[in-house]
Amino acid sequence: MSSSLKKAVLTAVAGLALSAGAAWAGPDYLAEHAVRPGVVVMPGLQYEVLASGPTEGAHPRLSDQITVHYEGRLVSGEVFDSSFEKEPVTFPLRGLIPGWVTALRMMRPGDEWELTLPPELAYGARGVGPIPPDAVLIFRIRLLEVTPPAEAPK
Repeated sequence: MSSSLKKAVLTAVAGLALSAGAAWAGPDYLAEHAVRPGVVVMPGLQYEVLASGPTEGAHPRLSDQITVHYEGRLVSGEVFDSSFEKEPVTFPLRGLIPGWVTALRMMRPGDEWELTLPPELAYGARGVGPIPPDAVLIFRIRLLEVTPPAEAPK
């Protein structure tokens, strides 16, 4: 076997081991995280309020667009995506992963929460890009604005 082929095989095996390790660590991480002070536990979803916006702010509805800053990371601490160093991002709420939809519908503009999502509320068994299958994900989300559909830019 050539050295380049050996290297490719070892890299693939290491990648599979890391992915499997992330999946195996998930249930333990969720159990340990759930008992931390300040963590609110709902069925599946765990969140911690980092900052609160004005209480008169509107909760997003499923039909709304939301503008957020966010950071996503694996339980290893590896950041796989972040808007904090860039511009805020606007999304239709309806098109997001289930954990985001659930949490954002409880938030108000100005709120910043840290979400800990089991795979079934994130990307599940399929994974996406740098996110391995069955990964527990941690998101820091700052809700900046809620735009009802009639006001959403075309």
